[in-house]
Amino acid sequence: MKDIVIIGAGGFGREIKVLIDDINKIRPTFNFLGFYDDGIEQGTLINGFKVLGDIAAVNAVSSSIQVVIAIGAPNIKRKVIEQLENSNIEYPVLIHPSVICSDDFVSIGKGSIICAGNILTCNIEIQDFVILNLMCTVGHDTIIKKYASFMPSVNISGEVIIHEGVYVGTGAKIINQLEIGENTIVGAGAVVSKSLPPNCTAVGIPAKIIKQD
Repeated sequence: MKDIVIIGAGGFGREIKVLIDDINKIRPTFNFLGFYDDGIEQGTLINGFKVLGDIAAVNAVSSSIQVVIAIGAPNIKRKVIEQLENSNIEYPVLIHPSVICSDDFVSIGKGSIICAGNILTCNIEIQDFVILNLMCTVGHDTIIKKYASFMPSVNISGEVIIHEGVYVGTGAKIINQLEIGENTIVGAGAVVSKSLPPNCTAVGIPAKIIKQD
């Protein structure tokens, strides 16, 4: 059993604790120790487990530890990861037992989280620290780059390239053969039918840019 902690004690952090429990029901793998969170007082109980400290406390851990980053916002997630300097840290890939994932050329990078009900077909590259929340689908020949986060029920068609730091809201759909630029936000329920540039926000059906940084 590997000791594991979650950074982020909010709602998503609690959901990831349930994901870890579900993995352990199939095959005992992890010994859950508790949460770390900069915004919650040390010692606070979250669903029966303590908040063990802040990011500085994670860096002070002296033994091997599995760390999960349960933060949906890509920019905050990236900043937290950049602050973690402890060589004892390992970032596991968490895949819920219900996920349907092909063995045909699917790669998933360190620290990524694939929640319950996801379907991944074939020839897919998922880079580090990607979150696929509940019930998403990812089609063939898709590349998802670092730190991207997808909320529940996002559908990604085939041959899509999604760059670093993209955030896609609940129920959005991305049509095949498109490219989403880095740090772009796609609103909940949007249908992306044309490629989107970096650093923009797009909403609606079809998705239209409402903000460009």
